[in-house]
Amino acid sequence: MAVLSQLETSVPVERHYAVAEIAEMWNLSADKVREIFENEPGVLVIGDRNPRRKRRYVTLRIPQSVLERVHRRLCSKAGVP
Repeated sequence: MAVLSQLETSVPVERHYAVAEIAEMWNLSADKVREIFENEPGVLVIGDRNPRRKRRYVTLRIPQSVLERVHRRLCSKAGVP
């Protein structure tokens, strides 16, 4: 039972956003959002980054903490208070 309780406590409860959700919130294209978050630490990458096929099928899930961190960083670059 100790193993089960450890698994239950390690389950993330933080909200994870899809690329399309962030694109809509920030009024950007999904491609631009992917570009911003693709190599950001903490982003959940599902799929193969180096596929054998022509098209790579990768799903990104962005935790709320990462979303907030990137937003702060982008705002500070733009000089927005």
